[in-house]
Amino acid sequence: MPRPGLSNVVIVLDHPKDVVNIAGVIRVMNNFGLGKLRLVNPDEFNPYRIKGIAHRSGDLIEAATRHDSLEDAVADACFVLGTTARPRTAGRKYLWPREAAASLAERAQDGPVVILLGREDRGLTNEGLDLCHAVSIIPTDSEYSSINLAQACLVLAYEVFLALDASDPSLPLGRRATRAPTQAELEETFTAIERGLGRIEFFKAREPSAVMRTLRTIIARSDPDLREARLLAAIGYEIGHYIDRVEDG
Repeated sequence: MPRPGLSNVVIVLDHPKDVVNIAGVIRVMNNFGLGKLRLVNPDEFNPYRIKGIAHRSGDLIEAATRHDSLEDAVADACFVLGTTARPRTAGRKYLWPREAAASLAERAQDGPVVILLGREDRGLTNEGLDLCHAVSIIPTDSEYSSINLAQACLVLAYEVFLALDASDPSLPLGRRATRAPTQAELEETFTAIERGLGRIEFFKAREPSAVMRTLRTIIARSDPDLREARLLAAIGYEIGHYIDRVEDG
């Protein structure tokens, strides 16, 4: 019987290079009952070759969607989990795979959740990591910290599979005032905040991208619902409205 919430788990591959790795990910998805794959500008997508590597994967291949931007691929997600071989900045929210899977299992009750995997040769860009609510690091006992794309997907898919199997949807998960915001709605919040801070010259002595990256981390850690995200956006909008009123007065 399918695990509750698995239908809301989406695998997103950002600019994958090798069709063999895409096939490996699809095979993992079949193993653990994951049916939604989104590809952002793959170098190659050959259904015939994929079927030869990942047998009985025709339905999943046909259902896979291709996207021109990562923002579009994660826009409807209420939680985005990125992956990286090692910490890049101390400010991000890093989780071990088991912790990450628990978060994904819980948030999958609200709507689509994304496991985001970067390009094989360089991983996720900083811009890609900025779209993530949390980032998972898979520990390795080796000088070779980077693992294969399909291997990373396997570890996280397995942990999510177990987490969703262990969770009981009949138990209360905690009530939000409203649903979780999608990634697109969060981006509106960040844009409003950045514009508001710009109007008061907050960035005069600060690097805007660094400030916004820190704010993204703080807001992702607080796990806001839609009402709270819109309140934060309203603060940014009202800063601009207030300045307009002062200047017009």
